[in-house]
Amino acid sequence: MPVVNRIAAFAPVMKEWRQYLHTIPELGMECHKTAAFVAERLREFGVDELHEGLATTGLVAIINGQGDGPTIGLRADMDGLPIIEATGVDYASIHPGKMHACGHDGHTTMLLGAAKYLAETRNFAGRVALIFQPAEETGGGAEVMVNEGMMDRFDIAEVYALHNAPGFEQGGFYTTTGAIMAAVDSFHIYIKGKGGHGAMPHETCDPVIAACGIAQAIQSIVSRNNLATQELVVSVTQIHTGSADNVIPDTAYINGTVRTFDKDVQDMVMRRLKEIAAGQAASYGVDAELIYEIGYPATINDADKARFATQVAMDVAGADHVIAEYSREMGAEDFSYMLEKRPGAYLFLGQGEGPGLHHPEYDFNDDVAPVGASFFAQIVEQAQPLGGKKWH
Repeated sequence: MPVVNRIAAFAPVMKEWRQYLHTIPELGMECHKTAAFVAERLREFGVDELHEGLATTGLVAIINGQGDGPTIGLRADMDGLPIIEATGVDYASIHPGKMHACGHDGHTTMLLGAAKYLAETRNFAGRVALIFQPAEETGGGAEVMVNEGMMDRFDIAEVYALHNAPGFEQGGFYTTTGAIMAAVDSFHIYIKGKGGHGAMPHETCDPVIAACGIAQAIQSIVSRNNLATQELVVSVTQIHTGSADNVIPDTAYINGTVRTFDKDVQDMVMRRLKEIAAGQAASYGVDAELIYEIGYPATINDADKARFATQVAMDVAGADHVIAEYSREMGAEDFSYMLEKRPGAYLFLGQGEGPGLHHPEYDFNDDVAPVGASFFAQIVEQAQPLGGKKWH
């Protein structure tokens, strides 16, 4: 069962949708133009219910199948990134400083394609809930929608999502059972010293030297405090201080990210960051305040649903083009909040060679949109077939 013929037939229209969405990237919860476009298409398709305004600009559309059955959730994210686009395409962003550099325009298009097909055919039992979510990149739109009661309100029993993957075989899928993406936290360290003339450092308590010492010591967390078989990333990503070559400043700032899968490892990192900030500050005669922000949890696939989704992917792409137990990644994804509430699976869809995600020259590959739409459609039809036996 390759790409669904009906979906392949309207692939050119999907390309038009995607390239239009690419021109109007929006950030965070403020996906107003994108949501309006999605709502207009869904009404054209004849969905049975359309609920707008979740998490400010999120939408949930309901399509009823034929006969009783549970509700399957399919999710796409809609937001862009604060990046200046450098693709040179004629459908480049018209919103300065914003671009779809992660392919959420493509994700939205794939779910719209599945919606059009499912609304036309209704070759399934139960219902499907099409979830169009803002603020995946920042703001945790999935968490907001969950906290607003989306899962119970629409009686969603299981939930699935896709993400495009540059550098992987075009049209191939990969996923895994269990954790597939890491939890993500951030830390901020504010250092207060005593500034002065650069020629008289003995009269100061230098926050620059302290910041360097703290940043170096943080590198020991992974190499000396963590069991080597436990995945962990701790990266210092920003150090800001000073304003002139002959002035020792009063303050310095350190920022970074932490990626974990295990709660005990996360707790260890939090403890060691606090100890390092305090200890290094004392050794340099400065004060240091640590603020640790817990972010998205790990994205954990339900084992049974992941196996089912893998089989559907094989039906769409062919078994030779699907990796069922791919190594988990240290990136993070707020779809994790939905998977905390309902069983489901998250998969990657290869889009061939090209610039990577979050790169100013990245562009979604329109040729894989029918593949993703077919996957979404087949998840519903195979999980809840008319008069047939379910896979699971």
